[in-house]
Amino acid sequence: MRVKVLQATHPEAIKGLDTESLRRLYLATDLFLPKEISLVYSHVERFVIGGAMPVGGALELATTREIGSDPFLKRREMGVVNIGAAGRVSIDGVKHDLEHREGLYIPMGSARVVFESAGAEPAKFYLASTPAHHRYEAVKVSLDKAMPMPMGSPDTSNERVINQYIHPQICASAQLLLGLTALEKGSVWNTMPCHLHDRRSEIYFYFDMKPEDRVFHFMGEPHETRHIVVANEQAVVSPPWSIHSGAGTSNYSFIWAMGGDNQDYKDMDAVKASDLR
Repeated sequence: MRVKVLQATHPEAIKGLDTESLRRLYLATDLFLPKEISLVYSHVERFVIGGAMPVGGALELATTREIGSDPFLKRREMGVVNIGAAGRVSIDGVKHDLEHREGLYIPMGSARVVFESAGAEPAKFYLASTPAHHRYEAVKVSLDKAMPMPMGSPDTSNERVINQYIHPQICASAQLLLGLTALEKGSVWNTMPCHLHDRRSEIYFYFDMKPEDRVFHFMGEPHETRHIVVANEQAVVSPPWSIHSGAGTSNYSFIWAMGGDNQDYKDMDAVKASDLR
């Protein structure tokens, strides 16, 4: 397993950062590597994200020095979404088959988690984990069980469907919220007008992009914005003081994951586009 560590930062820090420094501190790359589990440990909410891409055999989630407890999920919970071909996740011997875009909640205290591909084409499991204080039940979430929220319109180039996977109305979790947003053809904007939620942090993982396409992800305080150019299957960590919004060269999808003080999806402070600088 590979683990990269991203430190928490103060909003004043971004004022003097160049492009490469912004990317180093907030962008997660190389999440899907054949035959590997690749993780990024962020000190923002103690978030862990990553990818598991089993090729030619199973991959088992092992503990790391950064986690500091054994097993990996002794004091953590995890959400999984398969963005590749059909696969399987085993939790302490119980197997859960996941088709493309199906999700799974893995509870705190799970001792053995194993990822497998079902056929010759590899599954690609996106992982998001936060600390937890209570053990809940494992829940498989298919798209028909996710809670859809149609948003936006073609007029504002942001017609999209927000599918909530890990949410109190779908499955119980200690703090993790997770969902998948898909933009319709012809729409490129996500989360605009943008917002802040000072009580939670969020990570956007972008996928379903052609190799030549990019998303311009906007971050920073509303009066001091910056942007990071994101390619397919890359993620941006958003501290609680940062907006998180983006515009792409074509439509795309992204998985959002949140952790923090509450699980109120609507707990956010709206920011008018006219107030952005």
